[in-house]
Amino acid sequence: MNRCSWVTSDPLYIDYHDQEWGNPVFSDQKLFELLLLESAQAGLSWITILKKRESYRKAFDQFDPEKIAQYNEDKIRQLLLNPGIVRNEKKIRSAIQNAKAFLKIQQQFGTFSNYLWNFVDGKPIVNHWESFNQVPTETELSKKISKDLKSRGFSFVGPTIIYSYLQAIGIVNDHEITCFRHPSNLQEI
Repeated sequence: MNRCSWVTSDPLYIDYHDQEWGNPVFSDQKLFELLLLESAQAGLSWITILKKRESYRKAFDQFDPEKIAQYNEDKIRQLLLNPGIVRNEKKIRSAIQNAKAFLKIQQQFGTFSNYLWNFVDGKPIVNHWESFNQVPTETELSKKISKDLKSRGFSFVGPTIIYSYLQAIGIVNDHEITCFRHPSNLQEI
């Protein structure tokens, strides 16, 4: 079975690639989870964050933005002592700030999903890369969404982080054309 060339032999990575990456996500809970994780990844590898995902889930109240938006200094101190997550104070504070901004977008657009998917008229962008080396690290779309998120109070949402996020949530499908998960190959399985 052919997979994208970035996938290692790590079972966690294989499962993430095979079951999640590139699948369109419309659940606000899942969208917030992946946004929090992508922001935590800044400057690190994705596998590092995947290995800490369950610890993040426990530490950040199952990625509930309403609870996270209420975190106080005591909770921040607890998180800074948690070896199961990336103990970067700016990233922890960013998660709280982003939870508050996320809730405001939900109020304005009904759901965060509506807000995000409106950037692509509800239709995923399917690319046809032969090699992962061809995949950009940012695009005009990721720049546009990054700028808009920042204007709404989000942090750790630069265009590169947002492009990775768009890939993770399936707004952009960057599976290589030889990968069994590329849409042109799915009917063959």
